[in-house]
Amino acid sequence: MATAESTRAPGLTRAIQTFLDGEPRPTPFLVIDLDVVSERYDSLAAALPEADIFYAVKANPDPDVLRTLLARGCRFDVASVGEIDLCTSIGATGEQMSFGNTIKKVDAIRHAYEAGIRLFAFDAMSELEKLDRLAPDATVFCRVLCDGSGADWPLSRKFGCAPDLAVDLLFAAAASGHPVGVSFHVGSQQRDVGAWDRALAMVADLFAALRGCDIEPAVVNIGGGFPGTYLEPAPAIEEYGAAIRRALARRFGTHLPRLIAEPGRYMVADAGVVETEVVSVTKKARFDEQRWVFLDVGTYGGLAEAAGEALRYRFVTPRAHDTAGPVVIAGPTCDSVDILYEQTTYQFPLSLEAGDRIQILGAGAYTTTCSSVGFNGFPPLAAYVVGGDR
Repeated sequence: MATAESTRAPGLTRAIQTFLDGEPRPTPFLVIDLDVVSERYDSLAAALPEADIFYAVKANPDPDVLRTLLARGCRFDVASVGEIDLCTSIGATGEQMSFGNTIKKVDAIRHAYEAGIRLFAFDAMSELEKLDRLAPDATVFCRVLCDGSGADWPLSRKFGCAPDLAVDLLFAAAASGHPVGVSFHVGSQQRDVGAWDRALAMVADLFAALRGCDIEPAVVNIGGGFPGTYLEPAPAIEEYGAAIRRALARRFGTHLPRLIAEPGRYMVADAGVVETEVVSVTKKARFDEQRWVFLDVGTYGGLAEAAGEALRYRFVTPRAHDTAGPVVIAGPTCDSVDILYEQTTYQFPLSLEAGDRIQILGAGAYTTTCSSVGFNGFPPLAAYVVGGDR
């Protein structure tokens, strides 16, 4: 059961609180603290010093976020022409990007190669054939399937291939002259620090097969999965780093190629807070104890990851110490799927009323990018940044 948090809740940094206390702005909107983004990069780099960090741009492509990360030495995992051009516009070079989308149009590969990108993911022969034609000297890494066990947001089935097919694809890529490697993703918001060890065991077998044919792997990409802060606790990033480093030593010893990590959520989730306004507080029957709280942000306004109540955000309400009662939390649109939380028990103050403002913590990842362009006439989620050199 989750109760409303006080205004001292973790996630409301001093810079964000100062912004919220200032000039009132129309809700809903996201505020990102760039100092938190910098701290998260530094923490992950310290926990995994062997890894080149490629930020997954899709998590939050705000140019100020990208500039902040670039200044720290971060690289970028891109998935489209638009993301390539965005990274180029803030000063990143092709050498600082990896094209991590396994499914790519011919024109996208051509554009990426012309921009200087030489790292490409693939998971099918049809994709390798495109890379053979358009990026002949690029390093290509085959993504293998992971079951996503332990993740709040699994990423299974759509991306990656089975290990037996991966062997065939890697041999074919090496025969075409590509340096080769393997990538995987253990699932987003992965709370099991052992998940990487299970995946790396599979990678070690693939590498052994390659080396048995005198093919030296060039890269292992351990993906993302590092968590943000939601209702359920997750280990500290230092625990992830230690577990992954133990797994790397166990599976590869000192014979390890280039190591890449692709964090997204961890870098920006806790840097962001969404402020929303209560539209209405209602009941569905005369004697219902459970109230419905309708917010002006919902599934279509950037909170798509609440679908199926997979990720459970933390909320800060006014009068958090008043007597509270159970609520269903829903968005403002006329679609019945726009219900955020009905099975998870949230407790909001009984004094909550229309016009009150609520803060949603840990909302810096996959919110602006998952906001619709205008479903039901509601505009996309607005965004502001604070901190950094501002």
